[in-house]
Formats: sequence, C-alpha cells, structure tokens
Amino acid sequence: MILAVNQPYFFPFPGFFYKVHLSDMFVILDSVQFPRGTTWITRNRFKNNQGTLWMTVPVKKKGLGLQNINDVKICDHDRWGKKHLQSIKSAYSKAPYYKDHMPFVENLYASKFESLIDLNLAIIRYLSKRLQIHTPMKLLSELHIQARGDHLLVEICKTLGASTLLTQSAATKYLDEDVFTAEGISLKAFKPLPLIYPQLWGDFIPNLSTLDLMFNCGPKAHEMVTAK
Repeated sequence: MILAVNQPYFFPFPGFFYKVHLSDMFVILDSVQFPRGTTWITRNRFKNNQGTLWMTVPVKKKGLGLQNINDVKICDHDRWGKKHLQSIKSAYSKAPYYKDHMPFVENLYASKFESLIDLNLAIIRYLSKRLQIHTPMKLLSELHIQARGDHLLVEICKTLGASTLLTQSAATKYLDEDVFTAEGISLKAFKPLPLIYPQLWGDFIPNLSTLDLMFNCGPKAHEMVTAK
C-alpha cells in the first residue's frame, strides 16, 4: 500500500490533490506543531485583475506558545471572512464555472469556523469530491501515535500497513532513507504535474489554489489533476 501525508493546507494547490490521487491512503497531519512563520496552512494564492491575490486566514497566536495545528483557533471571522468572499467574487465572477462552486464558497464563509483545521478539512474534502478523488483520508490525531520526524512517518506506515511512503521529490533530501529501509518501508518520489490551463486576467500564473482551476476548468479539472 502506498501512503502519503501532508499538513492541512488552506485551499491547496493542484499538486496537493495529485499526491492524494497517487496514494492508497492519505494522512492529514493535524496534530503536529503549527509552524511559527508563514505557512500554506493559513494562506494561499489566487488571481485577480492585479495578478497574484494572496488570501490569509488570521489565527490566534499571542500568548499561546507552541500549538498543534488542530488546536489553532481563527480570529476576527466577520472581518476577514467578508473580505475573502468579496475578493473571490470580484476575481472570479466571470469565470466559466463560477456558479458551480460559488455556493460552496458562500456557505464556507457563512459557517464561521472556530478551528482552522475544521475550515481546511471542509475545503479539502469538497475539492477532493469535485475532483473525483476518492482516496481514503485519516487524521493523524485519530492514530494516537507518539513519535516525531522520520520515526513519526515510519509509525504511520506501520500502523496503517503501508509498505511505501510517497513523497514529493524536493522533500526526499530531508528524509533518512535508512530509517525507513530498516522497517521494510520504501520511499517513492514524485513531482507535481506542471499544469497549464485557461485563466482570467492575463498571463498564466502556476500553482495557484485549486479553486482557481475549478472556477476556470470545471469538470475538466479531474482529468488534469489525475493524469499520470
């Protein structure tokens, strides 16, 4: 069984879902430490008439010290939620498949999530469904594993019975292959597909949020993301 893991990104880019597609089991790392600096867990890139549009979810950090991702709370929802929603409407109202996905986006921001993980999981599950990617997903917190680093990944594989860990090529240099080999686990590297598709607003910008792909390409996004 091929297993892959990833932190729960905010409106992930297509490469995230390509990774899900290539795996037999996908584990979302919800109970690892929330990064101190900038992170894809709270922000991502979209596109408007000015070019790249960054959107960020504000979270509570002050006085809380180190937090796990699944402990992080969202703050000032009314202010940033309305701003996000208006930005998406302004950027994509003329996109071919705007009406297909806007009901989800409107409901998402109307829901006023308290936890960052709940917001991101709602997004990941919706986009996976619309991309017709049905790989089973589990949360790390459900596995009750006490380990860190490479040993955490090994224990995830052993717990779920995986013989192969799928990793992005750029990440393999950070892994000690001997640790995995000793446990009978092989590493398999992949590179995200270099997708190029019709976009609004001028020159193509790669690796935007998958929502950009869905608004612009609709059902065709499935074939584009899952091509091998």
